[in-house]
Amino acid sequence: MPQDQNRQFLDFEQPIKDLLEEIELTKERQEKTKIDLSEQIVQLRNKVEETRKTITQNLTDWQRVQLSRHPDRPYTHKYIEKMTENYVELYGDRNVKDDKAMVGGFASLGGQTVMILGQQKGSNTKTRQMRNFGMANPEGYRKALRLMKLAEKFNKPIITLIDTPGAYPGLEAEERGQGEAIARNIYEMIRLKVPVICIIIGEGASGGALGIGVGDKVFMMENTWYTVISPENCSTILWRSWDYKTIAAEQLKLTAKKMYEFGLIDGIIPEPDGGAQWDYTLTAENCKKQILKAIAELKDINPQERIDNRIEKFGKMGF
Repeated sequence: MPQDQNRQFLDFEQPIKDLLEEIELTKERQEKTKIDLSEQIVQLRNKVEETRKTITQNLTDWQRVQLSRHPDRPYTHKYIEKMTENYVELYGDRNVKDDKAMVGGFASLGGQTVMILGQQKGSNTKTRQMRNFGMANPEGYRKALRLMKLAEKFNKPIITLIDTPGAYPGLEAEERGQGEAIARNIYEMIRLKVPVICIIIGEGASGGALGIGVGDKVFMMENTWYTVISPENCSTILWRSWDYKTIAAEQLKLTAKKMYEFGLIDGIIPEPDGGAQWDYTLTAENCKKQILKAIAELKDINPQERIDNRIEKFGKMGF
């Protein structure tokens, strides 16, 4: 988790930034003057907590979209690091290459072995390019399916962590069958005999998210979004401009709360005040609790009944 002085802030988080800068200045003044200002620092810290809470309570849909993309937000590898032990990453689709935008492997979660996989974004320019900004190619989805089939073979639950602005739309991706790869994953995930739990931890956009998003239980972290198109692209199509992205975000009804009201997800996982980027450990702990609870509910259900429930669940979506 970033130190206060290394944190990055969105425009609506400016009041928090101002308070943290004031804390740093007070600490410097304390060192220079040797006057005890610890009480003042504690008061400022409390004010930071209050401001984080106030901002969280008054977020617009577009601000939640911005939070889901926060540069300090934890990505898939961070969740794996905080939630699991003995993680063994597996590579390649046994066909084209290893897609760095899709990661996964076996790990121990709460004392049981699971297959955990998801899209991984980068934390700086170099790693963002290497990870292709979390946009998987067909080989990424084929790799994900290979890992899921491996989990099914050894009768282990599957956890998918979704965080993507969409599947990679490049020419080479289309040439290698991007649409077919995603459709194949949806088809195969419906038929998996083991429990499948999907969690949107950041952006859940379009087929890129659905390619690893079909499960017995689908959850969203509190400050994430899940919809067929990003607000910017929606605004571009409808108004020929990005300027209406705020309106598009509201009209798309893409937040966790709206998705839950529509019955498209099974629950919302709470985040710390201000967003997941403020406390990686607490965020991962909340996520882990929900996963373990879901596995406990699903593990004793007959595999065929689980498949039938999944077909029924996704078949009746939409109205």
